[in-house]
Amino acid sequence: MNEQLTHMTGQVTAGKMTRREFMGKAAALGVSAAVASSMFANAARAAGPKKGGDLKFGLQGGESTNSLDPATYASSVPFMNGKQFGDTLVEVAPDGSIEPRLAESVEGSADAKVWTFKLRQGVEFHNGKTMTSEDVLKTMERHSNEDSKSGALGIMKGIESMKADGDNFQVTLTDPNADLPYLMADYHLIIQPDGGMDNPGAGIGTGPFKLEVDEPGVRHLFSKFENHWSDYGNFDSVEVIVINDATARTAALQSGQVHAINRVEPKIAELLSRAPNLTVHSTAGRGHYVFIMHADTAPYDNNDLRMALKYAINREELVDKILRGYGSVGNDMPINAAYPLFDETIPQREFSLEKAAEHYKASGHDGSPIILRTSDVAFPGAVDAAALFQQSAAQAGIPLEIKREPGDGYWSEVWNVQPFCASYWGGRPVQDQMYTTAYLSTADWNDTRFKVQAFDDLLFAARAELDPAKRKEIYSQMGMMVRDTGGLICPMFNDFIEGVSNQLDGWETDPTQEMMNGQISRKMWFV
Repeated sequence: MNEQLTHMTGQVTAGKMTRREFMGKAAALGVSAAVASSMFANAARAAGPKKGGDLKFGLQGGESTNSLDPATYASSVPFMNGKQFGDTLVEVAPDGSIEPRLAESVEGSADAKVWTFKLRQGVEFHNGKTMTSEDVLKTMERHSNEDSKSGALGIMKGIESMKADGDNFQVTLTDPNADLPYLMADYHLIIQPDGGMDNPGAGIGTGPFKLEVDEPGVRHLFSKFENHWSDYGNFDSVEVIVINDATARTAALQSGQVHAINRVEPKIAELLSRAPNLTVHSTAGRGHYVFIMHADTAPYDNNDLRMALKYAINREELVDKILRGYGSVGNDMPINAAYPLFDETIPQREFSLEKAAEHYKASGHDGSPIILRTSDVAFPGAVDAAALFQQSAAQAGIPLEIKREPGDGYWSEVWNVQPFCASYWGGRPVQDQMYTTAYLSTADWNDTRFKVQAFDDLLFAARAELDPAKRKEIYSQMGMMVRDTGGLICPMFNDFIEGVSNQLDGWETDPTQEMMNGQISRKMWFV
């Protein structure tokens, strides 16, 4: 039997036997389905990536209001669309290092104030135009413009000047920042022809797939771009199908309608993992599920009220009942041990009805309902999490009222608009980027309206500090400020839980963002 199996795996490696044929013959030899599936996967992997096939994603996080303009990306479907048609200058690798993309190399000055990106030559946009350093410059200028409302606006604030210099793009910073390359990897900063100045939502980039169909809230179709500068992208086409309902999304994967889904609900992850035709991947990282308060809007402009709500949430209960163990307890700051220079000595905030009641009384709140808005699209289990929050708050005498919002329009009409709502963050590779994107006073995505000059000063000081120990101390102070005075309630850090068909191979664990940091279509292939 061993000789027969060896011959069969050799046939798979040579591309002469399909999965169905292998599984059938293995079963006839008395090999279990699980063992046969593993043997086939190993043989297929040894054969290397194969080209061809039509990849389909079923994703939560799409709305009819979505645009292809990278500046606007705030949820999963736009994020994935950008990964199909666009490239950034650099990318964050799974191990946390910087990988070249449209920039072949990055060089910083000794004081980390001047950064030079040497650009690839001969890179072609989908419209046939050759990329130049002027396209890069105009892209960055657009995202630096207040009118763009870009999600990358905050990280562009520390730039003193930029210039296109032949094959190079150069950035000069107001203050030193050793993390500048990580900022340039931000998924909003997709390089577009003429910077997207004329038509930012055209969906034209340099990515491995070019846009064919754009139906916001329904589906987006991309075809293989034959003139892409790299070997990334093994598929003939990629279709992103919006399936916001968790049950429908799971059923689509199980039936083979789609090949991969995001946000598998923790409560069904273990059961789903038993299905013979798919694999559930769980990746710990920097993503966090949150409730956010606008600290400049009554009644949330009262720090005693904010503290009351922070003490009234039972973090362990949420990790247990909502995440089912696929995550860890949060501490009302957006940073956890997955980040470099994390201070593990910061005390963990504990659930305390007594302290919640004390702070609520001290706030002088009039007892009227405190409206918390939530939706199924905010994060998996968000509605149930809000209900648990309401129950524990009630025990402290806090009148929390839940308002369930429709999923379509949540990211444009509720998040960053309403003063108290459920949300999520995928996290960022380094602390500077996370804090700059969402907590710098001038950041467009400052969704807690945390505007503290002393915090901004510390952020800039951390950028300029090249001593890791001193930088860690500054980040610790910043974390404590957000934790104790900010509008963030961060009860839990979530794992990215995704379901992937066994028809695909090449999975790579990447803690940067969900769906292999959006790289599935670039790095995986059909077996």
